[in-house]
Amino acid sequence: MNTITYTPIGIIHSPHKTTEGVPIQPSGAKGIKGSVVVDEKYADALADLEGFSHIVLLYHFHLSEGFSLKVKPFLDDSKHGLFATRAPKRPNAIGISVVKLISIEGCTLQIENVDIADGTPLLDIKPYVPDFDSAEEIKIGWLEGKTNKSLKKKSDNRFGL
Repeated sequence: MNTITYTPIGIIHSPHKTTEGVPIQPSGAKGIKGSVVVDEKYADALADLEGFSHIVLLYHFHLSEGFSLKVKPFLDDSKHGLFATRAPKRPNAIGISVVKLISIEGCTLQIENVDIADGTPLLDIKPYVPDFDSAEEIKIGWLEGKTNKSLKKKSDNRFGL
């Protein structure tokens, strides 16, 4: 395979200065505010985004190094295949979060429900559209009955970040 290189389009800022204690999903980060500063050369790409209540942020887990094929995720005490989890240590350290868009001023987006470490490089922004992004007849595998724990669970040092 060929090497793929991405160039960040901006930086995500949050009150989470280290990885320890960060909410493990946006559902557990209700009300936590942050911002996204997009590089000025992408300013025109922000046109019309203010009409969306939520956006999808794709970012690089810049504090993550290495990975394991089996991991013990935050919501379980058993090991699972990496691709059946949202663990941050991945072959391609790409993260995804759906956050609430509060406002846009110039190239700065004010956001809420932030589960991302401060200084995280932003790779892309997409509008969240429920009709596009939801599915029917959902199965959530080993997470069945455990997702409510994400509301209070915070990251610890299990991934050595």
